[in-house]
Amino acid sequence: MTSPGPLDADKPARAAPSAAPATAPAGWERETIEKLLFATLREQQSVRRWRLFTRLMWLVLFGAVVWLIYSAEASSTSSSSPHTAVINVKGEIADGAEASAENIVGSLKSAFEDSGSQAVVLLINSPGGSPVQAGIINDEVTRLKALHNKKVYAVVEETCASAAYYIAAAADEIYVDKASLVGSIGVLMDGFGFTGLMDKLGIERRLMTAGENKGMLDPFSPQDDKQRAYIQSMLGEIHAQFIDVVKKGRGERLKEGPDTFSGLVWSGQQAVQLGLADGLGNLDFVAREIVKAEDIVDYTHRENVGLRLAKRFGASVGEGMFHAARAAGVQLR
Repeated sequence: MTSPGPLDADKPARAAPSAAPATAPAGWERETIEKLLFATLREQQSVRRWRLFTRLMWLVLFGAVVWLIYSAEASSTSSSSPHTAVINVKGEIADGAEASAENIVGSLKSAFEDSGSQAVVLLINSPGGSPVQAGIINDEVTRLKALHNKKVYAVVEETCASAAYYIAAAADEIYVDKASLVGSIGVLMDGFGFTGLMDKLGIERRLMTAGENKGMLDPFSPQDDKQRAYIQSMLGEIHAQFIDVVKKGRGERLKEGPDTFSGLVWSGQQAVQLGLADGLGNLDFVAREIVKAEDIVDYTHRENVGLRLAKRFGASVGEGMFHAARAAGVQLR
């Protein structure tokens, strides 16, 4: 046996081999990715639920606003106590406008049928519009007056011209401000002609029709004398209808002159002198002094804010459904 030599004693003790590194459990990457995916899905579900809840709350709020508006409108147009019923005729008289026959006739029926309304006032501020719409309103005013035995008064604010005066002529009396603009008893049809400009620019009009008068009033074709005479005759016929309505409505009060039906417009003070109006006065004056019912109830049918928003909301939903269906390959025909 040999003993360790001095050199062996000087050697440092050999370090024990280190333990093997701990190996990660198999599939840890997959578990981590799954956890991240599930966390993302939960977050997306939470966002969707919150978005759905928010939309539902907005829908409930929207429905409440619409209900409140309708309730307020219904309560404002129903009164059994004695009052003066007023209906606004404002802006252009045309189909689809605020002063359309549909809106005004509906308002008239509500006002006449209310037992508390002592008389109906048409509060007019309109430059005119469609003779058809005005004729429908005039006929309905005449019919409802006879049916319910109630007076109708027209009160003019700034303007009562053309088709607006066509409506006012059905009233029992017409009151104006001294500076109101009244009259314009006439009919017009306007347009443009571009034939000279087309000649300068070297543009050729290619219009094909079946029927010699089908292209009548085409602005890019020369005016035909025969067609012009026909249109003029038609305008004269409508003008004669307008004149008959005014004469029937105003009766002996009308002081007819050479310019009465020429399309001229007069001040309120002149209109009274010419028999186109009965006196000076505003809505409060007529309700207090003529009708003898100072309380005024507005029966004007209007498209309220809630209904307008509902239409826009419905249109946007329909547009969204259309685009979604088209993206999915569905053909809407």
